[in-house]
Amino acid sequence: MSRPTAKGWCPGAYKPMMSGDGLIVRVRPMLGRLTSPQAITLCNLAQRWGSGLIDLTSRANLQIRGVAEADHEALLADLNTAGLLPDDPDLESRRNILLPHDWVDGDDSHNIALELSERLPEFPELPAKMGFAIDAGPAPILQRNSADFRIERGADGLILIADGAPAGRPVASNTAVDAMIELAEWFVSTGGSKNRRMTSHLKSHSIPHDWATQPTLAPRKPPHPGAHSLGAIYGTAFGQLPAAKLRELIETSGCSALRTTPWRLFLLEDTVPGHTRDFITDAADPLLNIDACPGAPLCTAATVETRSLARDLAGQTLKSLHVSGCAKGCARPRRAELTLVGQNGRFDLVKNGKPWDAPQASGLAPDDLKNGIGDL
Repeated sequence: MSRPTAKGWCPGAYKPMMSGDGLIVRVRPMLGRLTSPQAITLCNLAQRWGSGLIDLTSRANLQIRGVAEADHEALLADLNTAGLLPDDPDLESRRNILLPHDWVDGDDSHNIALELSERLPEFPELPAKMGFAIDAGPAPILQRNSADFRIERGADGLILIADGAPAGRPVASNTAVDAMIELAEWFVSTGGSKNRRMTSHLKSHSIPHDWATQPTLAPRKPPHPGAHSLGAIYGTAFGQLPAAKLRELIETSGCSALRTTPWRLFLLEDTVPGHTRDFITDAADPLLNIDACPGAPLCTAATVETRSLARDLAGQTLKSLHVSGCAKGCARPRRAELTLVGQNGRFDLVKNGKPWDAPQASGLAPDDLKNGIGDL
């Protein structure tokens, strides 16, 4: 089965998306980093203009939920005053740039990402969901995260990889953005826009041979909650951040900045791990291994509550688990060992598949799943 049609664009600050609880307004932190005053301001604005909930997305962005349409312009003005809208409105949606959480000033990831941000106007018009991973640390760490253009460390230096290609093209730090522009122009000139993503396009169009000569390195493992050389890492269930609790943690920790990641983790710079009941501090916490979308009533496409069930199921199985409000599978659009898919108030069960694959069981009631997920 094919995936049901999802929205063809992601929400932004200037172009928010309506959901069941109001507008979703996305903020893209430059380099995935907010100073502590900026992070505290974002928390305050989420409470003033939204529902008090912030989403940490799989692209390391932050989304204020529950904004009334009448309040959108006022929220934009406050975000701009706080320095949280660095882009021209026409370019904001293009800045889909992932960095490793442990970049430092002046390293290759930092320098290339800065140049890329400045040169986005030079790229041809690309489909809205296309993105970049500037993954130039000691070894790649973002290979499983969504991106179409990937800068990675190869065996003999930096390489540019078209997502879905078997290998990459050698580049240098000062030529990487030029090469990405060239790859983007090839993508557009060969009809890639109709395929929307690089991986889909490469299924019908072969990348030029000399752009796929350098093999990738094995990835390093993502971080986990706990102490880090840059500070302290915390997890958050399902990527949901209660604004009041996040502000409290930032203030009490004395951190200098907050870094976002695509793994439902955030890093507080220049501090040590502290006690909190509001965020995940244990790397073995089963909630870190369960994917669940907002579900009903926050999403109008869903007919079931998802996260309350996911919490009840945490720890009942060692298998990868995805609780999806509908067959679009927004929280995990890839295979899981167990996927529960909302359907008319109940759940279908897909084993070792994607949410839109044919189910092995249907019409499962939430209460029955709570008592028997470990047997599936």
